[in-house]
Amino acid sequence: MAQTLPTYFISHGGGPWPWLPEMRRKFSALETSLAAMADEIAQTPAAVLMISGHWEDQDTYSVMASPRPPMVYDYHGFPPETYEITYPAPGAPELAEQAADLIRNAGLPARTDTQQGFDHGTFAPMAIMYPEANIPTFQISLRSHYDPAEHLAVGRALAPLRDQGVLIVGSGLSYHNLRLMGREGEKPSAAFDAWLNDALMSDPERRTNAMLDWESAPSARVCHAQEDHLVPLFVALGAAEADPATRVYHETQFFGAITASSFRFG
Repeated sequence: MAQTLPTYFISHGGGPWPWLPEMRRKFSALETSLAAMADEIAQTPAAVLMISGHWEDQDTYSVMASPRPPMVYDYHGFPPETYEITYPAPGAPELAEQAADLIRNAGLPARTDTQQGFDHGTFAPMAIMYPEANIPTFQISLRSHYDPAEHLAVGRALAPLRDQGVLIVGSGLSYHNLRLMGREGEKPSAAFDAWLNDALMSDPERRTNAMLDWESAPSARVCHAQEDHLVPLFVALGAAEADPATRVYHETQFFGAITASSFRFG
């Protein structure tokens, strides 16, 4: 019987960074943390379920159900070869159907999508975590209203998958303001990150309440003017709501000046 796997919220870096040597050097601390995940888990997952900040739907939670997901190059201004990247992991259609059922059984809308491919919020970190691309991988979208309570509820609904050896990963960034990625973002990112770490390390009830009221955090709307890269955290947390948190990545020089972190639950 598979052990109950932890869940993660990861900062996934920028664009197709694992394929760009200069960016990869700058993201060396992030790479080290992502590469360590397989050892931390200590078993080969039956599948990886990613909730990426780069896929959202307005009316429902869409679940990737292709047996061979295509690629989605959802970035701009990178070298031509980065638009030919492949991460040929198989999909997980049966688990996708089960995930959609779990979400619907929680009273929330869900559908399967056989056309959606891997976006860089999935294929970039997966290229470091599981470079052999041999783990079945699928994604679930966010909903574009970004409601914290509902995304926590989605995580709770998906929690049974952990007992089946499914690794649930919320893939975003703990800081995501592309207009303030230099020194202007240094102080607000540090303030928000300190709050986030304190909140996630607290007892489960306080932690959940803090996430529901995340906009009250220091510099919250500076760090997340649009919270698409924070919302994957709510799903990862909801799926492991009573479990302790561990900060598994932390640096203060992300993009030169930004404080960024990743967390494990369980």
